[in-house]
Amino acid sequence: MDFKQYITIVEDYPKEGIRFKDITTLMQNGPAYKAAIQELNNYAADLDADVIVGPEARGFVVGCPLAVQMEKGFVPVRKAGKLPREVLSVDYGLEYGKDSLTIHKDAITKGQKVLITDDLLATGGTIEATIKMVEELGGIVVGIAFLIELSYLDGRDRLNNYNTFSLMTY
Repeated sequence: MDFKQYITIVEDYPKEGIRFKDITTLMQNGPAYKAAIQELNNYAADLDADVIVGPEARGFVVGCPLAVQMEKGFVPVRKAGKLPREVLSVDYGLEYGKDSLTIHKDAITKGQKVLITDDLLATGGTIEATIKMVEELGGIVVGIAFLIELSYLDGRDRLNNYNTFSLMTY
């Protein structure tokens, strides 16, 4: 299936010169969304992951249906102040500053095999921060899966030690 036909390109969003890749049109098409999650499941089938981890918010719309299909649990990674129990936090760089991501300290157990999912691989900063937290909790990242990769931003270079899959590349 040509999944790119279900992605809407929005010019000059969120700022001039950006060609935003909108996945909501893929998600609005039930058969296409299901097929995309199935393709991610095909990638993940041999990884033997114990749990799926995804950063908010679009990592949820990839990771949750994949976790259900694989009959695995899902662990959310959220921005600071959004998780109710004790958390591990990591700061990471953004284009115009810093942000923080958190994960519950008891969400990953030592030796647990983790598949990380998100909608988009751009510069890799969000996923790099997610990996750092998973590994600090003792998890083993067995794979990373994206719907879209923006290859011209070289985010994959930050993930070169990890098994990484992208459904679509721009």
